[in-house]
Amino acid sequence: MATQAQLSKVFSISRQSLEAHYLAGGNVPNVIRALVASNRARLGLDYDTARAIDLAGRDVLDAVRTSVYPKVIDCPDPSKTSGTLDAVAGDGIQLKARARVTVRTNINQLIGGATEETVIARVGQGIVQAIGSTSSYKTVLENPDSISQTVLGQGLEAQTAFEIVSIDIADVDVGENIGARLQADQAEADMRVAQAKAEEQRASAAAREQEMIAKVQESRAKVVLAEAEVPRAIAAAFQSRKLGLMDYYELKNVQADTDMRQTIAGHSSDGGN
Repeated sequence: MATQAQLSKVFSISRQSLEAHYLAGGNVPNVIRALVASNRARLGLDYDTARAIDLAGRDVLDAVRTSVYPKVIDCPDPSKTSGTLDAVAGDGIQLKARARVTVRTNINQLIGGATEETVIARVGQGIVQAIGSTSSYKTVLENPDSISQTVLGQGLEAQTAFEIVSIDIADVDVGENIGARLQADQAEADMRVAQAKAEEQRASAAAREQEMIAKVQESRAKVVLAEAEVPRAIAAAFQSRKLGLMDYYELKNVQADTDMRQTIAGHSSDGGN
């Protein structure tokens, strides 16, 4: 095959090198087909690089075909998830996006370059970041191409085995109002905090009220104790002859007159009300 394609005029291909590649576990026909296709398409793939790519476990022929005929990658990968790229715009509206990424193989970075999974992850991250940086979801719906241009300008294909040709936003759906929901959750949390503080103040006021009632009872007890000392004081006054019998009766008359006046004043006050 190499002879018929006249690869010997371009590459230094010997029988021993082909045997060595075969014994190393390489796919000799695949390498030759890749070299033929690359030579016809002028991709610049050399023989040693093709062998190295093949021994590394990658399909060198498929890489050459992808360089000539770019392939489309769905983002996110539908074989692994049926979801979408969910992002929230600046006004709090959630957008669910799907993208289609057109890539072609970068022969120079095929050895050691990241695979399709890395490209999908980077594109998804770029789309989410681009949507999040927009002020309103309406901007994205009106001009989805702006998101594609923003993502393309981030150099997502660096250190990968592919070159991104284009990123097309295939579908954009409006999701939930995340901003409003977060505000509602925050308002509910603030209300619970306010209720807790109000309950704390009510409990503190009730405790102070009970404390005041206890102090009143304590004061009344002191009054009762003080009143209990009055008969003793009167008895002591009688014994020391500091208080006479007529003085005692006069004191009782004054007390009775005071009680009567208080009673009359209380009845007249109730009648007036």
